[in-house]
Amino acid sequence: MRIYIYLIFTLIITGTSYAQYDFRAGMGISEVNTPSLVNYLNENYAPPGQQLGVFNSSIVFSCEAGYFVNDSYELSLDFSYLLNSYNFSENLGLYKLSYDIIMPSLVNYYVIKGTGYSFKFGGGIGPRFTSVDEQQSTGTVGNYNSFGFGILFKVEGNTMLSDNFYANIGFDLRYDFNGDPKNGSLYLFNPVNDEKVNFNSLSAGLHLGVSYIF
Repeated sequence: MRIYIYLIFTLIITGTSYAQYDFRAGMGISEVNTPSLVNYLNENYAPPGQQLGVFNSSIVFSCEAGYFVNDSYELSLDFSYLLNSYNFSENLGLYKLSYDIIMPSLVNYYVIKGTGYSFKFGGGIGPRFTSVDEQQSTGTVGNYNSFGFGILFKVEGNTMLSDNFYANIGFDLRYDFNGDPKNGSLYLFNPVNDEKVNFNSLSAGLHLGVSYIF
């Protein structure tokens, strides 16, 4: 029994002897494909000269806290916040729709380290919280919310600036099942297709930031 206890204790010490912390903050741009939302806006509000494309740009702010279990494995919590809005002029006035998505994800990274640099390759999953504000040209205002989950794949590179500070650049690919936003029992609805509007999306993004690793 003592041998087993000794072996377990040794594994714990060995597994955490390389441990250190990694904190990152940054912002970036994502190209987002939300087919249901784009159809809703193009079919109901966007004039012929302002039709939306398949992918549309969104701003993403992010921060991350990670723990190096060993030299090549990091467990991290990524917290990203996406913002987007659309405005269209109509005969009766201005139509506006804006939305934001809170996107926390638990991420597992494979890490390659060198002198003054590191590369991380990872993937994760987490809940998604979507909030939508819509203002019709008639002045009617509606707020809708939904809950879902998303899958995230990331590649990041860090290069040393000084001591524990690093410049960070990363690429991410996401698929988010954001669901059908609603207000009580009232859903955001597309009358042309006779269906609920969902915010499920495929996106690819690039972000820049700084990391503090110790």
